[in-house]
Amino acid sequence: MCLSLGLAACSSTARNDTFDLTSSGIAEGPTVRNRQLLVPEPTALKALDSSSILVRLSGTEIQYLARAQWSDRLPRMVQSKLVEGFENSGRLAGVGQPGQGLAIDYQLVSEIRSFEIVSAGTRSADVEISVKILNDRNGTVQAQRSFKASEPVSGSDNRVYVRALDRAFSRVNAEIVEWTLRTL
Repeated sequence: MCLSLGLAACSSTARNDTFDLTSSGIAEGPTVRNRQLLVPEPTALKALDSSSILVRLSGTEIQYLARAQWSDRLPRMVQSKLVEGFENSGRLAGVGQPGQGLAIDYQLVSEIRSFEIVSAGTRSADVEISVKILNDRNGTVQAQRSFKASEPVSGSDNRVYVRALDRAFSRVNAEIVEWTLRTL
């Protein structure tokens, strides 16, 4: 009895709030049902390749949001939401991640360049993702572009920060899906 009470007391200690990203709405764009797209995990610098939520204090100084974390490593979350955005569009023959056995035509190679709360000056949530559409048949880059969004942050609660990041990412995600569908 005492042992179980002790364990319950240990498990009631404060933990980090855990956050996820929402999926963007249905993207616009042409239907390209004769194409299959592979979405590998995005690359990112080590500061972003974690479950910690980045806060930029100045041009060179960063910290992580206290008592908050992503539900998974950020690159895995971004990959999952990109795939979900393409699936929700219903405009491709197939979309998936490596290891799912697709006979792919194109890859969407991406890099997370910014995914952060900027606390200097006007506070904002900034997201930037660079993407390349790679023809998997011949290894050439068909097109490349960088997508950016910034959302104002008002308030100082972790939920406010994450909602702003989520809004910025949703805009970037929708723009990536729409641009990719037009480019294929």
